Amino acid sequence: MLIIRNNLIPFKGYKCVNVCGILFVRGDAVIDDVTLNHERIHTAQITEMLVIGFYLWYIVEYLITRIFNRKQNDAYHDVSFEEEANAHEDDLEYLSVRKHYAWFKYVKVNSYER
Repeated sequence: MLIIRNNLIPFKGYKCVNVCGILFVRGDAVIDDVTLNHERIHTAQITEMLVIGFYLWYIVEYLITRIFNRKQNDAYHDVSFEEEANAHEDDLEYLSVRKHYAWFKYVKVNSYER
C-alpha cells in the first residue's frame, strides 16, 4: 500500500484516509499494523465496488445515517464499510478468508428511529 504523508489530507481530526488504495497520512500520525489492516480492508471494498460504487455507496449511506440516526456523531462509524473494517481490523489474517461483499451484512435496514 502506497503511503503519502502530508499536512493537508486528511482533514484535521483524522490520521489517514484511503483514496483508491493510496493511504494519505496526516503529518506524524502513527500508522500501526491494525490501522494498515483496516485500510487494506477498505481497499478490498473499493476494488470489489469498482471504485466509484464504493464512494457513492459510502456517501449515500453516511447521509442516510446522519438524517435518521439520533446519535449523529456516530454516522461515520455506522457506515457498513467502516463497521466491517472496525470489526476485523485486529485480525491480520482476515483478508485471506474474507468473502466478497462481506460489508453488506453490516448494512442497517429499518434500525433508525425518527
